[in-house]
Amino acid sequence: MNAPVIFDQLEVGFDVPAVPGMDEADIQTPCLVLDLDALERNIKKMGDYARAHGMRHRSHGKMHKSVDVQKLQESLGGAVGVCCQKVSEAEVFVRGGIKDVLVSNQVRDPAKIDRLARLPLMGSRILVCVDDVANIADLSAAAQKYGTQLEIFVEIDCGAGRCGVKTTEAVVEIAKAADAAPGLKFSGIQAYQGAMQHIDSFDERKTKLEAAIAQVRDAVDGLKAVGLKCELVSGGGTGSYYFESNSGVYNELQCGSYAFMDADYGRILDQNGNRIDKGEWENALFILTSVMSHAKADKAIVDAGLKAQSVDSGLPVIYGRDDVKYIKCSDEHGVVEDLQGVLKVNDKLRLIPGHCDPTCNVHDWYVGVRGGKVEVVWPVSARGKAY
Repeated sequence: MNAPVIFDQLEVGFDVPAVPGMDEADIQTPCLVLDLDALERNIKKMGDYARAHGMRHRSHGKMHKSVDVQKLQESLGGAVGVCCQKVSEAEVFVRGGIKDVLVSNQVRDPAKIDRLARLPLMGSRILVCVDDVANIADLSAAAQKYGTQLEIFVEIDCGAGRCGVKTTEAVVEIAKAADAAPGLKFSGIQAYQGAMQHIDSFDERKTKLEAAIAQVRDAVDGLKAVGLKCELVSGGGTGSYYFESNSGVYNELQCGSYAFMDADYGRILDQNGNRIDKGEWENALFILTSVMSHAKADKAIVDAGLKAQSVDSGLPVIYGRDDVKYIKCSDEHGVVEDLQGVLKVNDKLRLIPGHCDPTCNVHDWYVGVRGGKVEVVWPVSARGKAY
């Protein structure tokens, strides 16, 4: 009997879909591919914009969930830190060496508060959002327990209809409580208008943001009236950053999807009526998929189905081609309309995902390519961190 074969952890197909130096054509699919040239151009462009407008840019880690991408955003784009949505995400980024971490969400569970309060012991600045004055005492007690400091952003509901307070009076109440609480520091306002980010019309997005900016300005004035200064007024996304950065109120952006882009964000329009993925930002993230069957003359079946992506914002778009179209999917299969029969088995296609954030969360690796060669393989460091 032959001895069992023991595979090296880095052997393609057993732990990773690719290794540095291999041809892009040999990458195992389905997997996430990053066009490193496009990614770097996007990151540098946002960094240059933020600096030119006197803004800090805190890149949103819930999009890529990657310590490596975040470090690129900091080194190449000047990002000052990262946004997370979960304590578990924050833990990954802190362990990865990120020194300024905002949990841009509420943390109410006692065990999660305890974990959050320990993170500054690892040398990182930790900020968290609050929208209920009752949360202050719990955060303060945990910070005192570990001898740490947590910084507080009061979150304003400026149109998203999710978390956040609606009135200046509520902002002032929470900020005063945070300012007086041992172990806490009031550092500013979280004001992200998420509901309008994907509205197609530039003018409609602008109208929504004008209302949000007025609300935030009133809150800042209310805080000043009681002697509290906002160090940071934070918000802004890929669909709105130009409004916040010209508001005279915000001083920190939280853009995320600009770095990768996806089909849903790509369709929104800039002030000249052009899609933002046709000049403003480049597609840098793709699902690489292979044709596995062409038994039907007019359809090619690929290996990227529901388990390789999120379709909450629509089906993926095939990049760089108009002769074939991705038309539906099931768990393990994607159906590509191929009326001219141009595809053959084992052909590879790049798909632009409908929604990058949840798509990245179902993969273990990013394969970074440049000039047709694999240059890096990065883990999706915080994949599945939802608690």
